[in-house]
Amino acid sequence: WRNQTTSPQTHVIYSPVFGEAWKASVVKNIDALVDSCVVLPCSFSHPGGLLPSSRLRGLWLRGSKKDSFIYSEDETMVMDAFKGRTKMLGVLGKSNCTLEINAVKDHDNGPLCFRIELVKKPNSPPTPEKFSFVEDCAELKMLIETPKPELHHSNTAVSGTSYTVICSVRHTCPSRVPVFTWNRGSKDDIVEIQKDIHSGIWETQSILTFIPNENDDHTDIICTATFSGGKSSKSSIKLNVKRKETYYHIIIPVAVAIGTAVTFGVICVFMLKKYKNRIAELQSREGSMFNRLSRMSRR
Repeated sequence: WRNQTTSPQTHVIYSPVFGEAWKASVVKNIDALVDSCVVLPCSFSHPGGLLPSSRLRGLWLRGSKKDSFIYSEDETMVMDAFKGRTKMLGVLGKSNCTLEINAVKDHDNGPLCFRIELVKKPNSPPTPEKFSFVEDCAELKMLIETPKPELHHSNTAVSGTSYTVICSVRHTCPSRVPVFTWNRGSKDDIVEIQKDIHSGIWETQSILTFIPNENDDHTDIICTATFSGGKSSKSSIKLNVKRKETYYHIIIPVAVAIGTAVTFGVICVFMLKKYKNRIAELQSREGSMFNRLSRMSRR
C-alpha cells in the first residue's frame, strides 16, 4: 500500500471565554479503500486541563457546511449518506477524537472536519464554547484497486529445514485489520503482527514458517489478504527447494578412496614380499649351481 499520507496538521482556535488556545491535530491526507474502512487519527487539547467525556461532545462535519454532520452521537443529525457508517473510536475525555468510517464510498473524499462542543451534562444543549477546526481537515484519497500483499523470503529453501515467508500489506483501518490466508500450513505455523507505521498508516504481517521437503520444489506459496468489506488480493512465489547438504557425500567417497588405497597398499606389500622371497630363492639356486660348477672344474 503506497500511501501519500502527510503528517497530521494542527489547527488552533482561541476561546473567547478563556482566552486560551484550543488545538486539534487531524491527519491531513490518507488513503481509503472503497468498500473497506478507514480510520482518521485525531487528537485535541484545550485550556484548563482534562475534562470528562460527559462534558465534551465530538462531531465530524463535511467541510464547513453548517449541520452537514457525518458523525454525531445523535444519529438523527447525521447526513443520510453517512448514517450507520461512522463511529467515534477515540475517548474525548482522553483528548482523542479518532473517527472510523466503514463501507467507504467513492464520494467520501472530504474534506472531513472535527468539531468539539462543551456541555454542562450529557444530553444537554451545548454551551457557547464550540470549536470547529475547518481550516485543516482530512482529505481521503479513494483507492479502487485492492493493494497487493508483499512477500518477503529467501531465494532458496532447504529440504528438512525451517523456512519462513512474510506476507505484509499496508492499510488505514487498524480497527478492522486485513485477514490473511495461505494455501498451505496450519494456524500453528502462522504468526501475525500489527505495526503502526505513521500518521494513520498501519502494516499487518502474516508470518508463515514450515519445513519443506523435496516434493515442494517448484510449487507455489500463495498469500491472500482480505480487507474489511470483502475485497481481496493475493501474491505468490515459486519454491526452489534444495536437497539438504550432509557430510555423507564427502565422507563416503573419501572412505572408499582410503579403503582402496589401503587395499592396494596391502597387495603391493604382499606382492613385494612374494617377489623378494622368489628372488632370494633364485639367488640361492644360482649360488648352489655356481658351487657345483666350481667343484667340477677343480676335478
